[in-house]
Amino acid sequence: MYSEEDLNSAVAAGALSAEAAASFRAHMTQVREMPRGDEENFRLINSFNDIFVAIGVVIMLLAAGAIGQAIAGIIAPDPDFPWDTEFTDAQWAVYNAADQLNNGLSACFAGLLVAATAWPLAEFFTRRRRMAFPSIILLLAFVGAVFAAAFGIGLTAGSLDNETAGGLMIAAAGLIAAGSAWLHWRRFMVPITVAAGAAALAITVIALIVAGFDAAFGLDGENTGNVLLTLTFALGLAIFAFAMRWDISDRERTTRRSDVAFWLHLLAAPMIAHPVFYSLGVMDGGDRVGIGGALGVLAIYVVFGFVALAVDRRALLVSALAYVLAALTFLFDRFGAVELNFALTALVIGSALLTLSAFWTPIRNTVVRQLPGSWRDRLPDAAVVPANGMRPLAS
Repeated sequence: MYSEEDLNSAVAAGALSAEAAASFRAHMTQVREMPRGDEENFRLINSFNDIFVAIGVVIMLLAAGAIGQAIAGIIAPDPDFPWDTEFTDAQWAVYNAADQLNNGLSACFAGLLVAATAWPLAEFFTRRRRMAFPSIILLLAFVGAVFAAAFGIGLTAGSLDNETAGGLMIAAAGLIAAGSAWLHWRRFMVPITVAAGAAALAITVIALIVAGFDAAFGLDGENTGNVLLTLTFALGLAIFAFAMRWDISDRERTTRRSDVAFWLHLLAAPMIAHPVFYSLGVMDGGDRVGIGGALGVLAIYVVFGFVALAVDRRALLVSALAYVLAALTFLFDRFGAVELNFALTALVIGSALLTLSAFWTPIRNTVVRQLPGSWRDRLPDAAVVPANGMRPLAS
């Protein structure tokens, strides 16, 4: 299996002409009866060797993390909790301090060793071998490990004395993780890296704002939850707009920019969908959903469907699927189909998704034709297949 990046690399190296690559794309479009852009191609594995390497990578990273935790246990042993003894306030403070030190050092040493292991492995399997699945694992491990190490340093320094200090510590860890993602992108340019960096920055922004609100107003649990949902939704829209910038720069979806946009859409979709459907009571379950809420879920899913068709990305539909299943199950149950509610829900959703997949291109063409011309000029055109050349590989 060869990806768009492989084709671009072959053209850049002179092994394949731009005309031949464009002709190959046109041929595959005719064979599959769908423009290649509509398929949202992204490479995960080339062969079973990718899975074989991924297993080895995971084992190595787990070993590095375990060694880091063992080192932390030697420096600051985990204190035993005396279950049969009542703590005085002073004893409880001593226990908490020892436990926090152990947890902080464990996160710090484990994170540092995992990051130190992931980077050289990426030098070989990402930079030289260009293996997609191991590269994704190594990137996520590196950024996550840097975040854990930064968080562990904060714990060791005793930064969880109050919620405001904890929020600032999380914000600092997220900012450091975002910086590590930027360094990884500059070196390896794995498409998912941009989404990982965006997620780290989103954590930073959310933590800073929550810490500020808590310091100013003293948030309780319910208010904190509302603030988190609002911020998550707003940042989801911002990441969606950022993803569209990458998409607009590669309307034919023949460069790495399209892969970057794919992962950004995959990140933005649940950040947008969850707060919307949570506000409708879908997460409450049972009769608390209400017929109005369930119908609202279905209406919003239809809107998500139009957006997905317009931008030619399916992430919104996938992220919202669980909420739609819950809403339909409730509706069938409410209208008497108690024994068949799950079967009917699966039948309706499955049929709708398969129909949409089978006729994605003509349905999308119809939707896009209804949009203003200035919008159409920025969106991928499902009816047009690039006839010559391709854009250079962009970073």
